[in-house]
Amino acid sequence: MALEEITLPTDFASPSAEILSFIKEANRRSDEFYDDGLGLRYPKYIQSDPLLFQGAVSFLQEKKLLQGNVFCEWGCGFGIASGIASLMGMKAIGIELEEELVSRATKLMQDLDIPVEILKLSYLPDGFEESEGHGGKDLILPDTTTPRGGYVGSPQYDGLDPEEVDLFFVYPWPDQEEMMMDLFEAVATPGAILLMYLGDGEMAAFTHEEEDF
Repeated sequence: MALEEITLPTDFASPSAEILSFIKEANRRSDEFYDDGLGLRYPKYIQSDPLLFQGAVSFLQEKKLLQGNVFCEWGCGFGIASGIASLMGMKAIGIELEEELVSRATKLMQDLDIPVEILKLSYLPDGFEESEGHGGKDLILPDTTTPRGGYVGSPQYDGLDPEEVDLFFVYPWPDQEEMMMDLFEAVATPGAILLMYLGDGEMAAFTHEEEDF
């Protein structure tokens, strides 16, 4: 398997009024979260750019680059990207390990009647780990590998098969970018797409290509 980068445009279509309203309410609750000092308790939760995310998904949909409509957000926080994906017609699942953020994301979706499933899980499936490496985090793969690097069985989350996901999204820390690409390559099926927010208004997209032998 290999990853191929998808060139994203610099200008995107404007979001619907419904999505803008959702982003406004999500931002209000996020501001309350920080005003209450909870950002100090969860320093790794930093919001991405919801408008840029919406534009990137809109582009992928318009160009028919998505092979299906299942979306998964790794480390979803308040689930803002998941909510936008749901409003854009996708079956959206957010993965978040922190109980406080899971609770807030779930309440946001329930209050606004947006069908998003929030799973209290690590973004690393069973058997996967991360470690400190040279220049950033390294992905540690399960021991159950075949001679060609494949896995005995498929990686699983409790409540989600990553092979069913058509679009993943993550906003990694700078030392996690390569690791997240490795994780995507390890768990996604050919044709799936990874959107990765890189900060400072920059979004990257990669597709999962099957190598020829």
